[in-house]
Amino acid sequence: MSTSANTVSEVQRAQASPGVVVRPYLWSVQRELWEVRSVYLVPLSSAAIFLASFLIYTGNHMHSAWPTDPEKQHQMFAMPYDFAAALIMGTAFIVGIFYSIEALYGERRDRSILFWKSMPVSDVTTVLAKVTIPLVVLPLLSFVITLVTQWIMLLLSSLLLMGSGMSVSAMWTHASLFHGSLGMFYHIVTVHGLWYAPFYGWLLFISACAPRAPLIWAFLPPFVIFGVEKLAFNTTHFLALLQNRLIGPTTPAPHGAPMMQVMASLGPLEFLALPGLWIGLAIAAAFLAADVQLRRYRGPN
Repeated sequence: MSTSANTVSEVQRAQASPGVVVRPYLWSVQRELWEVRSVYLVPLSSAAIFLASFLIYTGNHMHSAWPTDPEKQHQMFAMPYDFAAALIMGTAFIVGIFYSIEALYGERRDRSILFWKSMPVSDVTTVLAKVTIPLVVLPLLSFVITLVTQWIMLLLSSLLLMGSGMSVSAMWTHASLFHGSLGMFYHIVTVHGLWYAPFYGWLLFISACAPRAPLIWAFLPPFVIFGVEKLAFNTTHFLALLQNRLIGPTTPAPHGAPMMQVMASLGPLEFLALPGLWIGLAIAAAFLAADVQLRRYRGPN
């Protein structure tokens, strides 16, 4: 009798341990990365293509006259590095959009949902693992790939200049990659990880409920809402709301400044105090809760 009671208590303690919850979640994230290899292959491919283009560009322009104005020198040096960051992070954002649209719809379409529901993994864990890919994995992956790409660019430029007998001191003077990487990481966490959460929540919701063609279901309703508002009230408040969510928080930064520079002018406490951030997170949480219910009760298409 006591042995049976001890066994039951041990099972209950094991089920209550954090590892029982965390381990299936981590396994589910690894399963997503194993099944959807475009999550890391597409950003890596874009970085490789850009490096090849940068090598050709540097080889053709390394004999160009170096400007004497320090501000122009900094702009000339920073331009390809900023473009590399924008390209890789933009590619990761696009991958996150298409991943979210297919994440829950794909398993219903190919009927693999029947297999995954037979596994000892809850619907909550599955949905959280899927939303982790665009909100956490892709932003951090794009940050690492961008940082490595920029250092490779710097080394390639240095080798080409030294091979031509030119000095690399001016270039390394403007190579503040460490400071730039901190700003880029802050931008990744705030914008791609938190500010875009309602976008991914909406896309996962469409992925969970769309009967067919989830891409159309994802993008048609916003166009319809915008068109109805424009025709009925001659206003564009909904479009302005989407634009604000897409380009990032509105700050008093100079007009035309890059988004990372805009976010750098907005401190962490100021960002966390934005009402739009918490409203967006609440909307994303509501979409994810709906995703859990839809996955729980919907079968394959």
